[in-house]
Amino acid sequence: MVMRCPFCGHGDTQVKDSRPTEDSSAIRRRRFCQACGSRFTTFERVHLRDLVVLKRNGQRSPFDREKLARSIRIACRKRPVDDERIERIVSGIQRHLESLGDAEVESKAIGEAVMEHLAGLDPVAYVRFASVYRNFREAKDFEEFVETLSSLSV
Repeated sequence: MVMRCPFCGHGDTQVKDSRPTEDSSAIRRRRFCQACGSRFTTFERVHLRDLVVLKRNGQRSPFDREKLARSIRIACRKRPVDDERIERIVSGIQRHLESLGDAEVESKAIGEAVMEHLAGLDPVAYVRFASVYRNFREAKDFEEFVETLSSLSV
């Protein structure tokens, strides 16, 4: 397989270094373009099956790993959570969904998996994600949710 340079489009890039990621869910490759001299990183992941997300309104759409990562990044914005940790969460969720054996996954299952990971990671990110996922409409919704959190941690 030819890996094109993302800077100049040249088809002759060379692998300089290969190693597994920290959680061994992907192979990280440092590459070098012989035409323009640029360096870049690629990741190879095992893709078990094409997942389809069944949304609440009945629509079906392909599972989008980047969309999942983006929503977690938004919840973790300005929190002490690094991108590598977010990538591990996304990889774990994706592996779990693929291992369920079904090509269709309800969006609710994805949301609950994210909530489970964020609950143990950062309480602020957890509440931020919950506010969108559970569709909080007013301050009272936040208050009730935070009260249930407080009662669980006591």
